Amino acid sequence: MSEITVIDHQGSFEGSENIAIVASRFNSFIVDRLYKGAIRTLEHNGISGDAITVVKVPGAFEIPIAVQTLLDTNDYDAVITLGAIIRGETPHFDFISSECTRGIAQLAIDSGVPIIFGVLTVDNSEQAMDRAGEEESNKGSEAATAALEMISVLEKIKS
Repeated sequence: MSEITVIDHQGSFEGSENIAIVASRFNSFIVDRLYKGAIRTLEHNGISGDAITVVKVPGAFEIPIAVQTLLDTNDYDAVITLGAIIRGETPHFDFISSECTRGIAQLAIDSGVPIIFGVLTVDNSEQAMDRAGEEESNKGSEAATAALEMISVLEKIKS
């Protein structure tokens, strides 16, 4: 019987990665909390401040073009996207959340670079606040952890 290879690098980080964060300014009362969670997690895992680049964009719709521009530099091991799209009374939510998601997913597939989706798509501000809480309930923190894990997993697959 052949041996099964399992690649799982959960919690295995080197601390030398270059990480970019693209954060929306729209709904900043939520996104700022996600951002703080992401930074706290990266620093806790040995990523120094000079290895983190932060790009602020007007809204979630602008996130994919900023990510593409960062990818063009070939300087980043992962990109974390942060935003908060809160449903309103018009179909605007559906268009923005769909295009933001599609753009980010396509960039990740095309580039082979981990691009982590930390953009909240919620029905109301209360749901957003619940997902931007302390570290254990902060989707920004979860996105940072996912970025570090994906860097490790992809490096292992390639080696």
